[in-house]
Amino acid sequence: MFSPEGPTLRELAVQALSSVERGYDLLAPKFDHTPFRTPDPVLDAVAAALRRTGPYEEGLDLCCGTGAGVGVLAEVCRSGVTGVDFSAGMLAQARRRTDVTGPRVSWVRADARALPFASAFDLVVSFGAFGHFLPRELPGLFRQVHRVLRPGGTFAFPVLAPPRPRHPAFWMLLGFDAVMRVRNALWRPPFVMYYRAFRLGQVRRELERAGFAVDLYALPEFGRRDDGSPRVRMVAARRTS
Repeated sequence: MFSPEGPTLRELAVQALSSVERGYDLLAPKFDHTPFRTPDPVLDAVAAALRRTGPYEEGLDLCCGTGAGVGVLAEVCRSGVTGVDFSAGMLAQARRRTDVTGPRVSWVRADARALPFASAFDLVVSFGAFGHFLPRELPGLFRQVHRVLRPGGTFAFPVLAPPRPRHPAFWMLLGFDAVMRVRNALWRPPFVMYYRAFRLGQVRRELERAGFAVDLYALPEFGRRDDGSPRVRMVAARRTS
Protein backbone atom coordinates (compact mmCIF):
# COMPACT_ATOMS: atom_id res chain seq x y z
CA MET A 1 0.00 0.00 0.00
CA PHE A 2 2.92 2.35 0.64
CA SER A 3 5.84 3.12 -1.62
CA PRO A 4 9.40 2.97 -0.25
CA GLU A 5 9.29 6.77 0.05
CA GLY A 6 6.21 6.59 2.27
CA PRO A 7 6.03 6.76 6.07
CA THR A 8 7.28 4.00 8.32
CA LEU A 9 4.97 2.12 10.69
CA ARG A 10 6.45 4.08 13.58
CA GLU A 11 5.77 7.39 11.83
CA LEU A 12 2.18 6.37 11.18
CA ALA A 13 1.74 5.39 14.82
CA VAL A 14 3.05 8.77 16.00
CA GLN A 15 0.71 10.51 13.56
CA ALA A 16 -2.28 8.46 14.73
CA LEU A 17 -1.62 9.41 18.36
CA SER A 18 -1.49 13.12 17.52
CA SER A 19 -4.24 15.62 16.81
CA VAL A 20 -5.49 15.79 13.23
CA GLU A 21 -3.58 19.01 12.60
CA ARG A 22 -0.33 17.84 14.18
CA GLY A 23 -0.65 14.42 12.57
CA TYR A 24 -0.83 15.90 9.09
CA ASP A 25 2.00 18.29 9.81
CA LEU A 26 4.11 15.22 10.57
CA LEU A 27 2.87 13.20 7.59
CA ALA A 28 3.07 16.04 5.06
CA PRO A 29 6.56 15.35 3.61
CA LYS A 30 5.56 11.79 2.74
CA PHE A 31 1.82 12.18 2.20
CA ASP A 32 1.94 11.93 -1.60
CA HIS A 33 3.56 8.49 -1.25
CA THR A 34 0.62 7.06 0.72
CA PRO A 35 -2.75 5.64 -0.36
CA PHE A 36 -4.41 8.54 1.50
CA ARG A 37 -3.76 10.87 -1.45
CA THR A 38 -6.67 10.92 -3.90
CA PRO A 39 -5.65 8.77 -6.91
CA ASP A 40 -4.96 10.55 -10.17
CA PRO A 41 -7.75 8.68 -12.06
CA VAL A 42 -10.33 10.15 -9.65
CA LEU A 43 -8.86 13.65 -10.03
CA ASP A 44 -8.83 13.30 -13.82
CA ALA A 45 -12.42 12.06 -13.94
CA VAL A 46 -13.69 14.96 -11.81
CA ALA A 47 -11.74 17.42 -13.96
CA ALA A 48 -13.34 15.97 -17.09
CA ALA A 49 -16.83 16.26 -15.56
CA LEU A 50 -16.21 19.86 -14.50
CA ARG A 51 -14.95 20.80 -17.95
CA ARG A 52 -18.37 19.80 -19.27
CA THR A 53 -20.14 22.13 -16.79
CA GLY A 54 -17.60 24.99 -16.76
CA PRO A 55 -15.65 27.08 -17.27
CA TYR A 56 -15.48 28.83 -13.92
CA GLU A 57 -13.67 31.95 -12.75
CA GLU A 58 -12.52 31.54 -9.13
CA GLY A 59 -12.05 28.12 -7.50
CA LEU A 60 -11.39 26.88 -3.96
CA ASP A 61 -9.88 23.52 -2.98
CA LEU A 62 -11.34 22.84 0.47
CA CYS A 63 -8.96 20.93 2.77
CA CYS A 64 -6.42 20.98 -0.05
CA GLY A 65 -3.66 19.00 1.64
CA THR A 66 -0.63 18.91 -0.65
CA GLY A 67 -2.60 20.47 -3.49
CA ALA A 68 -3.83 17.60 -5.66
CA GLY A 69 -7.22 19.27 -6.18
CA VAL A 70 -5.63 22.58 -7.11
CA GLY A 71 -4.48 20.97 -10.34
CA VAL A 72 -8.10 20.06 -11.10
CA LEU A 73 -9.22 23.64 -10.49
CA ALA A 74 -6.44 25.02 -12.65
CA GLU A 75 -7.92 23.11 -15.61
CA VAL A 76 -11.41 24.60 -15.27
CA CYS A 77 -10.95 28.01 -13.58
CA ARG A 78 -9.85 31.00 -15.62
CA SER A 79 -9.05 33.68 -13.01
CA GLY A 80 -7.74 32.22 -9.76
CA VAL A 81 -7.39 29.13 -7.60
CA THR A 82 -7.08 28.99 -3.80
CA GLY A 83 -6.09 26.05 -1.63
CA VAL A 84 -7.16 26.13 2.02
CA ASP A 85 -6.05 23.75 4.77
CA PHE A 86 -5.44 23.98 8.51
CA SER A 87 -2.17 22.02 8.41
CA ALA A 88 0.83 24.29 7.94
CA GLY A 89 2.92 21.26 6.97
CA MET A 90 0.56 20.22 4.19
CA LEU A 91 0.39 23.77 2.85
CA ALA A 92 4.18 23.99 2.84
CA GLN A 93 4.34 20.84 0.72
CA ALA A 94 1.65 22.19 -1.58
CA ARG A 95 3.58 25.41 -2.17
CA ARG A 96 6.71 23.44 -3.04
CA ARG A 97 5.17 20.76 -5.21
CA THR A 98 2.26 22.33 -7.03
CA ASP A 99 3.21 23.68 -10.43
CA VAL A 100 0.23 24.84 -12.49
CA THR A 101 -0.06 27.20 -15.41
CA GLY A 102 -2.91 29.55 -16.14
CA PRO A 103 -4.80 31.02 -13.19
CA ARG A 104 -3.05 32.56 -10.19
CA VAL A 105 -2.69 30.23 -7.21
CA SER A 106 -3.01 31.24 -3.55
CA TRP A 107 -2.64 29.26 -0.33
CA VAL A 108 -4.53 30.04 2.88
CA ARG A 109 -4.24 28.41 6.28
CA ALA A 110 -7.70 28.18 7.83
CA ASP A 111 -10.19 25.77 9.36
CA ALA A 112 -12.88 24.62 6.93
CA ARG A 113 -15.43 25.19 9.70
CA ALA A 114 -14.57 28.92 9.80
CA LEU A 115 -13.55 29.99 6.30
CA PRO A 116 -12.21 33.55 5.92
CA PHE A 117 -14.07 34.28 2.68
CA ALA A 118 -17.52 35.48 1.63
CA SER A 119 -19.12 35.05 -1.82
CA ALA A 120 -15.67 34.79 -3.36
CA PHE A 121 -15.79 31.60 -5.48
CA ASP A 122 -17.66 30.09 -8.41
CA LEU A 123 -16.48 26.55 -7.71
CA VAL A 124 -15.46 24.70 -4.54
CA VAL A 125 -14.03 21.18 -4.70
CA SER A 126 -12.86 18.78 -2.04
CA PHE A 127 -11.11 15.41 -2.26
CA GLY A 128 -10.81 12.83 0.49
CA ALA A 129 -11.34 15.17 3.44
CA PHE A 130 -14.85 14.45 4.68
CA GLY A 131 -13.83 11.58 6.95
CA HIS A 132 -12.31 14.22 9.22
CA PHE A 133 -15.74 15.66 10.00
CA LEU A 134 -18.25 14.00 12.28
CA PRO A 135 -21.79 13.69 10.89
CA ARG A 136 -23.01 16.39 13.27
CA GLU A 137 -20.45 18.81 11.79
CA LEU A 138 -21.68 18.49 8.21
CA PRO A 139 -24.48 21.11 8.45
CA GLY A 140 -22.01 23.75 9.65
CA LEU A 141 -19.43 22.74 7.05
CA PHE A 142 -21.95 22.96 4.22
CA ARG A 143 -23.16 26.37 5.46
CA GLN A 144 -19.57 27.57 5.28
CA VAL A 145 -19.26 26.38 1.68
CA HIS A 146 -22.59 27.99 0.81
CA ARG A 147 -21.36 31.29 2.28
CA VAL A 148 -18.10 31.38 0.30
CA LEU A 149 -19.77 30.55 -3.03
CA ARG A 150 -21.26 33.21 -5.24
CA PRO A 151 -24.95 32.74 -6.13
CA GLY A 152 -25.14 29.97 -8.72
CA GLY A 153 -21.73 28.62 -7.70
CA THR A 154 -21.04 24.89 -7.46
CA PHE A 155 -19.68 22.64 -4.71
CA ALA A 156 -18.31 19.45 -6.32
CA PHE A 157 -16.72 16.32 -4.91
CA PRO A 158 -16.47 12.61 -5.77
CA VAL A 159 -18.22 9.89 -3.78
CA LEU A 160 -17.26 6.24 -4.08
CA ALA A 161 -19.95 3.60 -3.71
CA PRO A 162 -19.41 1.76 -0.41
CA PRO A 163 -18.15 -1.82 -0.72
CA ARG A 164 -20.64 -4.59 -0.03
CA PRO A 165 -20.24 -6.93 2.95
CA ARG A 166 -18.98 -9.74 0.74
CA HIS A 167 -16.01 -7.60 -0.32
CA PRO A 168 -12.86 -7.59 1.88
CA ALA A 169 -12.74 -3.78 1.69
CA PHE A 170 -16.01 -3.60 3.63
CA TRP A 171 -14.48 -5.38 6.61
CA MET A 172 -11.22 -3.47 6.33
CA LEU A 173 -13.01 -0.11 6.51
CA LEU A 174 -15.30 -1.34 9.26
CA GLY A 175 -12.26 -2.49 11.25
CA PHE A 176 -10.43 0.79 10.69
CA ASP A 177 -13.37 2.83 11.94
CA ALA A 178 -13.74 0.57 14.97
CA VAL A 179 -10.05 0.99 15.86
CA MET A 180 -10.33 4.77 15.51
CA ARG A 181 -13.36 4.86 17.81
CA VAL A 182 -11.50 2.88 20.46
CA ARG A 183 -8.43 5.09 20.03
CA ASN A 184 -10.50 8.25 20.45
CA ALA A 185 -12.26 6.85 23.51
CA LEU A 186 -8.92 6.16 25.21
CA TRP A 187 -6.57 8.88 23.95
CA ARG A 188 -6.58 12.65 23.72
CA PRO A 189 -6.46 14.66 21.58
CA PRO A 190 -8.81 12.81 19.22
CA PHE A 191 -7.87 11.96 15.65
CA VAL A 192 -11.07 12.10 13.64
CA MET A 193 -10.92 9.92 10.53
CA TYR A 194 -13.85 7.65 9.77
CA TYR A 195 -14.27 6.10 6.34
CA ARG A 196 -17.86 4.93 6.75
CA ALA A 197 -19.42 8.04 8.34
CA PHE A 198 -20.00 9.99 5.11
CA ARG A 199 -23.26 8.60 3.70
CA LEU A 200 -24.56 9.95 0.41
CA GLY A 201 -28.22 10.05 1.47
CA GLN A 202 -27.47 12.08 4.58
CA VAL A 203 -25.02 14.29 2.71
CA ARG A 204 -27.62 15.11 0.06
CA ARG A 205 -30.22 16.02 2.69
CA GLU A 206 -27.81 18.29 4.55
CA LEU A 207 -26.70 20.01 1.34
CA GLU A 208 -30.32 20.74 0.44
CA ARG A 209 -30.99 22.09 3.93
CA ALA A 210 -27.98 24.39 3.52
CA GLY A 211 -29.49 25.91 0.36
CA PHE A 212 -28.05 23.77 -2.43
CA ALA A 213 -29.71 22.10 -5.39
CA VAL A 214 -27.97 18.73 -5.71
CA ASP A 215 -27.20 16.80 -8.89
CA LEU A 216 -25.35 13.50 -9.14
CA TYR A 217 -23.16 12.64 -12.11
CA ALA A 218 -21.85 9.14 -12.76
CA LEU A 219 -18.16 9.10 -13.56
CA PRO A 220 -18.11 6.58 -16.43
CA GLU A 221 -14.36 5.99 -16.15
CA PHE A 222 -15.02 3.66 -13.20
CA GLY A 223 -17.88 1.62 -14.61
CA ARG A 224 -20.87 0.26 -12.73
CA ARG A 225 -21.53 -2.31 -10.04
CA ASP A 226 -23.46 -5.52 -10.57
CA ASP A 227 -26.75 -3.78 -9.77
CA GLY A 228 -26.10 -1.11 -12.40
CA SER A 229 -25.31 1.71 -9.98
CA PRO A 230 -22.18 3.82 -10.62
CA ARG A 231 -19.01 2.90 -8.78
CA VAL A 232 -18.10 6.58 -8.47
CA ARG A 233 -20.31 9.65 -8.65
CA MET A 234 -19.58 13.35 -8.61
CA VAL A 235 -21.86 15.40 -6.37
CA ALA A 236 -22.52 18.84 -7.87
CA ALA A 237 -24.34 21.06 -5.37
CA ARG A 238 -25.37 24.46 -6.76
CA ARG A 239 -25.98 27.46 -4.50
CA THR A 240 -29.50 28.57 -5.35
CA SER A 241 -29.70 31.81 -3.35
